[in-house]
Amino acid sequence: MVLRSDLTLPPDCTGDEIVVLGGVTWADYARLLAERGESSRPCIAYLEGTLELRSPSRGHENLEVVIGRLVETWCLHRGVEFRSLGHWTLEDEAVARGVEPDGCYIIGVEDRHRPHLAIEVEWTRGGLDKLEIYRLLDVPEVWRWRGGRVRVYVLRGDAYQEAPRSEVLPGIDLAHLTTFLDRPLTSQAIREYGDALRAQG
Repeated sequence: MVLRSDLTLPPDCTGDEIVVLGGVTWADYARLLAERGESSRPCIAYLEGTLELRSPSRGHENLEVVIGRLVETWCLHRGVEFRSLGHWTLEDEAVARGVEPDGCYIIGVEDRHRPHLAIEVEWTRGGLDKLEIYRLLDVPEVWRWRGGRVRVYVLRGDAYQEAPRSEVLPGIDLAHLTTFLDRPLTSQAIREYGDALRAQG
């Protein structure tokens, strides 16, 4: 089935296209990833026999890129080392889960097999519960943008809990960051956010 957005979108934007299929084996999922190859589209997610194929809209793609660039701008301003890993495919057959974040980061200089932070843009409702996928993939923190706001979910024990602020990037003001997401140009958003950070000291 194809699900269309019921969120409030700008008049010139469309929703993502999402197809959800049940009864899919891990071998089927692995074969789809192999057939898709190096391309990052469509995004493929897998949760215990259910597969999601998502073709992000232009608005979705733009937003995920701008959020990532602003996160990187903040890290550079604060001297935080990071690795930007984009749509890194995170998968584990043992827990029957796989997902490709809209963006993800390892924070610090040491490499690891999972990102510290994954970012999801919920441009269109529907599809799999990504938090349930990330939970058993041991991703410590997930940010989810929806309706103009970024919410932070921190993994505590075996469940995510919504948190008032990031623990992976302590000090980042996400409410402030989101005020720059409406700029018409990515370069403008980065420039103005950087200027604002410098003005704060």
